[in-house]
Amino acid sequence: MPLPCRRPLCALLLGLLPAALPHAEPVGEVDTVFKFIGPDHKIVVEAYDDPKVQGVSCYVSRAKTGGIKGALGLAEDKSEASIACRQTGPIVIPQPLKKQEEVFNERISLVFKKLRIVRMVDPGRNTLVYLTYADRLIEGSPQNSVTAVPVDRATPIPLR
Repeated sequence: MPLPCRRPLCALLLGLLPAALPHAEPVGEVDTVFKFIGPDHKIVVEAYDDPKVQGVSCYVSRAKTGGIKGALGLAEDKSEASIACRQTGPIVIPQPLKKQEEVFNERISLVFKKLRIVRMVDPGRNTLVYLTYADRLIEGSPQNSVTAVPVDRATPIPLR
């Protein structure tokens, strides 16, 4: 028998669950700074498959802070990231896409900072454009990276 759930409590618990957005798949990493205690500072490369566009994968490289704070999950990673999205199979778009939509996000500090990836559609060029940037609750960063995946003209990108 399910337990009764009060609305504010349910909302709080649901807010703590991980987002339904896809998670990064680690590809590799390189150490950049040796730390005596805790993990080294490093650059990580992660892969994300676009959840609404089959056959497109994005590779994001970013700094990951090590040391004691990094080991405890208390470190704030830098805002710089680089992105490269590529066609990795036949491109299939089963449902119309929004002209602009966040497709991935990942927490890069304990509470307030996220790395975001946004997909934009350029219908005139039949191209998917992916932008990565970091934002904060108070102040974001203008540092960003962009990449584009052209789609064969025989497969027009459906928009909603």
